[in-house]
Amino acid sequence: MAESKFTILTNGFFKQNPIFAQVLSMCPTLATTTSAENGLGMGLATTAVLAMSNITISLVRKFIPDKIRIPAYIVIIASFVTIIDLLMHGFIYDLWKTLGLFIPLIVVSCIILGRAEAFASKNNVFDSLLDGLGMGLGFTGALVLLGSVREFLGNGSIFGAHLSDVKMFVMILPPGAFIALGMLIALFNYLGIRREKAKKATK
Repeated sequence: MAESKFTILTNGFFKQNPIFAQVLSMCPTLATTTSAENGLGMGLATTAVLAMSNITISLVRKFIPDKIRIPAYIVIIASFVTIIDLLMHGFIYDLWKTLGLFIPLIVVSCIILGRAEAFASKNNVFDSLLDGLGMGLGFTGALVLLGSVREFLGNGSIFGAHLSDVKMFVMILPPGAFIALGMLIALFNYLGIRREKAKKATK
């Protein structure tokens, strides 16, 4: 049975969340979430590339020989990453400088290549756009949440707004990224189990 448009769009929010459910792209997740702003910037850049590459791959999927589909997908993704990289460099230089190498590394992101192979190469353009937006926004939300937790515990602020004088500096260091991510994944799984039990109870 074909998925509804709403299901395709919202799969990435919770059920198939790229970070908390699928545990993909851990390198940029751990490295760029020292603040909520960095998480938002990285997430939106990835979402833009994901949506545009999904559309393009869906459009040309019937013309790409099966033997070279992965290299072809990477060339398409790399083209959009270059566009986003140049736009960020030109218009939001400070954020571009902070994110640094992780913007070009979007090219090899497991999320984007995975959705190209698993969804865009098998579905129509509109559904592929919805999938790209849903997965991208789910990824963005997870990065912002993780970045907010680390920024609040490490600096006492969220998006630069001072909220607390309690500061645990370790949370904005690499060990803090693992601690915060582990706690959020545990919470995510707990809520998922609770939700499944509630569904079974209502049947």
